[in-house]
Formats: sequence, structure tokens, C-alpha cells
Amino acid sequence: MKSPDTRPSLLLRVRNANDAAAWDEFVQIYQPLIHRLARIKGLQTADADDLVQQVLLAVSRAVERWEVDATRGKFRTWLRTVANNAILNALTRRSPDRASGTDEVEQLLRQCQVHDETHSDLLDTEYRRQLFQQAAAAIRSEFSDDTWNSFWFTAVEGLEIDDVVTRLGRSRGSVYASRSRVMKRLKQEIEKLQEE
Repeated sequence: MKSPDTRPSLLLRVRNANDAAAWDEFVQIYQPLIHRLARIKGLQTADADDLVQQVLLAVSRAVERWEVDATRGKFRTWLRTVANNAILNALTRRSPDRASGTDEVEQLLRQCQVHDETHSDLLDTEYRRQLFQQAAAAIRSEFSDDTWNSFWFTAVEGLEIDDVVTRLGRSRGSVYASRSRVMKRLKQEIEKLQEE
């Protein structure tokens, strides 16, 4: 599956200050991603919450100028840059009275540099995770519990087929078939979400 992109239609809708549903959808997708990125980079939960608000505010102010242009790069690349800059600012903006005589900030900055390449695709990964969760929630009611659990236990939780066969009391073929049906439908739903 290719890496999903932020739908241009959503970016266009977010520009409209009167389209609260678009902004809600945008926040639902990106708020957990930015928060997790901030936590991985070393911010405490409260600081990560503040940072998310700062980044979303920056996006709300700049999104009207964003143009969909393949030569300029992806929206998420720009968003990742905004988030990383905000994180670095948060890590380096320490009050003088909080100094402890240690090189804690310097160590955090080094850690961010070392992990920057490792986490450069974090936003993409988190976006795919969020897209999966939305698609899974949308299609869950279409399947019986046994069919869904055959998929969930094998594809998501990574259990061995024989363990799932024993747990659900189903045949191997039935577990494989159920997993395949759900995965096919899940792929269709993800494609639909990407195209909307």
C-alpha cells in the first residue's frame, strides 16, 4: 500500500473558516500524530499538549497560503518541519532559573538529532495508523465477530493461525478466508478515505 497523502480536498476545505467539520476532521487526524511526535522527541505530556496547540494554530494561519504543488513537496513534509521546529524551540527554551548545572538540554538536542532520521517518517506512520483506525471503525459492523476476530488476531495482534484456530474454534481455512475478506474490504475503505 502506498503512503497516504493528505487529501487536497481536505486542505481546500480547511481554508474555509466556516467549515468546522473540515477542521474537526483535520484535528482528528493530526492532533494525535503531532502529540506522539512531541512525546517521542522528549517533551512531557503537558508540554506536548501545548505544542500541539501551537502547531495547529500555525497551520490554521498558514493553510490558506498552502498550494497543492508536487514540486513543492507534500503537506505532511511541511507539517513535520513545523512540528520539529516547535519541538526544538520547546526543548531549547528553558528558563534560566531552571538551570541545574547539567547539560540536560544539550543531551536532549543530541538525542533529537540522532533520532531525527529514525523518526523522520513518524508522521507518515502515524497518519497511516490513524487512517487504518478510521477505516476499521467504518467497516467493523459489516462482519461477524468470528470473521472480524480471525482478521484482528492474525493481522493486527500477530497471533499464529493455529492459536487463533484454537481460540475461535474455527478451521484454518476459515480463519485464512475471514482474514482475507476483511483485509480486502479494509483496503477498499482506506482507498475511499484517501480519495474523499
